Amino acid sequence: MFRRSLVLAGLVSLTTISASGGEQLKIAVSPAYSFAPSNLRIRVRVPPNSQNRALEVVAESGEFYRSSQVQLEGDHAPATITFEFRSVPSGDYDVYGVLIDSAGQQRAIDRQSVAVISPIGQ
Repeated sequence: MFRRSLVLAGLVSLTTISASGGEQLKIAVSPAYSFAPSNLRIRVRVPPNSQNRALEVVAESGEFYRSSQVQLEGDHAPATITFEFRSVPSGDYDVYGVLIDSAGQQRAIDRQSVAVISPIGQ
């Protein structure tokens, strides 16, 4: 069962949708498995493009939601942006990044699954 979950998490983390064809947003979350409360470090690779205006990163489970959004200056924005969500409680999380263009439309999305486990005895 654990191996199947690990494979599924790997496949989900490889899912990237790009609205512009060749460009892709890449998200990497660490740790992929941890004990609660956990600090999640999220690194997002953003392809340079003059249409890029914002990047939103979300971590959500059935009982917890946290998000952060940064403004981007098109092709002058940094290629890698780092976020940290502190003290995330236990749960199975869908962590995703959404790249937004100058019209407010979604350009690309990438996601990764993360498990934050309750400590033994709780």
